[in-house]
Amino acid sequence: MAHRVSVLALLVVFAASTLSQAKAQELPVSEVAPGIFVHLGQTALMTGENDGATANVGFIIGDSAVAVIDTGGSVREGQQLLAAIVARTDKPIRYVIYTHGHPDHVFGGAAFTGDGTVFVGHRNLPQAMAARGPFYLDAFRRIMGAPSMEGVRMIPPTRLVDGTIQLDLGSRILTLRSWPAAHSDSDLTVLDAQTKTLFAGDLVFLTHVPVLDGSIRGWLGVIDELGTVPAERVVPGHGPVSEWPGALDGQRRYLGTLASDVRKLVARGEPITVAADTAAASERSRWQLFDDYNARNATTAFSEIEWE
Repeated sequence: MAHRVSVLALLVVFAASTLSQAKAQELPVSEVAPGIFVHLGQTALMTGENDGATANVGFIIGDSAVAVIDTGGSVREGQQLLAAIVARTDKPIRYVIYTHGHPDHVFGGAAFTGDGTVFVGHRNLPQAMAARGPFYLDAFRRIMGAPSMEGVRMIPPTRLVDGTIQLDLGSRILTLRSWPAAHSDSDLTVLDAQTKTLFAGDLVFLTHVPVLDGSIRGWLGVIDELGTVPAERVVPGHGPVSEWPGALDGQRRYLGTLASDVRKLVARGEPITVAADTAAASERSRWQLFDDYNARNATTAFSEIEWE
């Protein structure tokens, strides 16, 4: 009898441990507005230690379906995001919406394939993924290592946005809008009209220094129009959920400073290396990861502005 009790006790402990481990596999999320859940990525470079979980990702639950907004920087993160969804609703995931094509936002896509889920993105995104995907996969296999990159593949969108479309999750309408080249050439925003919550992707950075991979003139041109979107809060691509449109102030200042400094250097005939070393240096103390990205931002801006 004592032996049976001991075995039962062990089984109870094992079951509790298994449940605890299963629970731990859920990506931590917060409900930032009714039915809208967000995981805030680390303000860090993508590594094997963090499984690439450096971008904000989230999901929106309607009366009949769910939409996922970005899938994270690895299939591991995508699977953990999926577990967080399943823990909160049994409604089907009807859409996976990409805000753009950078690895920290799309590498988790394979976790959501099947069961009729439709992948949605900017009209330029399939071409961008095809052109850059092989490079991204090869580079991050070296950077992050095989375990974190297991199962990662590029899953391009099949429903494309050119202008504005609406998606219905059941008594919940999402407005998706494609933007001209700014942070990238495939930026997309998602507005939930019900809660006035804007998923801005990497068109908005907070804390994390903005990263320029598209057009600095385009991004500066987009900011004012973006600020007219009728939202109350924004989920940026990186950084905390914040009040809208005040969340734009910091990056407007940074990008404006970067463009101004580069124009002065171009006018003086300085080489691109000087821009990499000095442009926007006054912003260093205001941003995390400044030294990881600013030089690249400056050279990208210089290559555009020198042809004005």
